[in-house]
Amino acid sequence: MLIRSQILSAPQFPSYFNSSFLPKLSFIASCNHTNRALSVKRWRNCKRNSFVISSASSSTNGAPENVHIKKRKIVEHIYLVKAKRDTSEDEEKDMLDYLYTSQYHMSGILAISLGRIEGPNAENFTHGVYMRFQRKEDVEKFYNSAFYSRVLEEHVAPISYGSISVDFESEVEDDIIPIFRRGEDFNYGVECIILISVLETVPKEAIEDALSTLQDLIEQYDSFIVQATIGTALNSKASEYSHAAVIRFPSREDFVFFKESNEYKHMWSLKFQPITKKSLLLHYSVDPVGTELM
Repeated sequence: MLIRSQILSAPQFPSYFNSSFLPKLSFIASCNHTNRALSVKRWRNCKRNSFVISSASSSTNGAPENVHIKKRKIVEHIYLVKAKRDTSEDEEKDMLDYLYTSQYHMSGILAISLGRIEGPNAENFTHGVYMRFQRKEDVEKFYNSAFYSRVLEEHVAPISYGSISVDFESEVEDDIIPIFRRGEDFNYGVECIILISVLETVPKEAIEDALSTLQDLIEQYDSFIVQATIGTALNSKASEYSHAAVIRFPSREDFVFFKESNEYKHMWSLKFQPITKKSLLLHYSVDPVGTELM
């Protein structure tokens, strides 16, 4: 049974959007249709600063020391669902369509992707949803939205038996392409989600060291990654997981190359395994879709 994965890099600047959030000069250049392909390629070549550990010091990631790359804070939202075994293809499509089009009914959503999780996982999650928000207040409004509550009640709950949500704050380069996940590079690929629950006895320094090591590894594999964000869960005491990361790969081959690399396996066994209570690494494919509303 085939089901398409969906992605959108924010609607075309809806009326509710806070224009002060946008970068001034780069916005004009990025919205020029003639230069759009060029700007996407230029950003891809210069995007070594798109990965930042929130609330931690970071280097310029290969950029000249005298060049200041402006950053913009964003909030990442992860929603994972366990669909029932007897869920039909129509029910699955209905659930994904309503989750996807929720962006048109609520403010603050900058980007979204979703799809069927590929491969087995310890928690038996079947579907993943990723959303990016402007700020924490937008996430709170999202959770309290009457429309979103109806979507969960009418289109998710009847065909599922469990779900979790994880939100974390991070930073991306202050430009239209990385903020909104615009451009050809974001229209397809593999969305990888990493969730980590650290042991209560682990010192803060060990956690920061592990996250910094992951950052260094992502920088080494920069040409195989479109964008990556990582951070501490906003409500870690109430969440099953304390830290999360979202990594967009251009292709399945790039994702497998990273995940199966000796460097990643060595980093995980040396830095994360000793401090981790439980963890999840999930992924789903992303393909271009139209923007026609339901």
